[in-house]
Amino acid sequence: MGRKSHFASQVKKQRTTVTLPTESLREAHRIARTRRVNLSTVIAEALSEGLRQQTTAERSEGVLEGYKKAFAGFTDEEMAILDGVILESADGR
Repeated sequence: MGRKSHFASQVKKQRTTVTLPTESLREAHRIARTRRVNLSTVIAEALSEGLRQQTTAERSEGVLEGYKKAFAGFTDEEMAILDGVILESADGR
């Protein structure tokens, strides 16, 4: 008998119908057979991981936009100082 997925046993579920690309569905079936779990488990795990990655990417974009706004008023010289660049002439003056 197949092993039970930790993911599948701890998540509240709701039945729905989705339309998937044929190749994606074929690959999901292959993974399910290999792991000896049902197709729903494989698709749920893949969807959850994809959504987690999307959320992480959106958060990263938000942080980057926040930094851009925070530093928007600085000149190039001020940004160099903030970056730790030493602004002095080559002869030490």
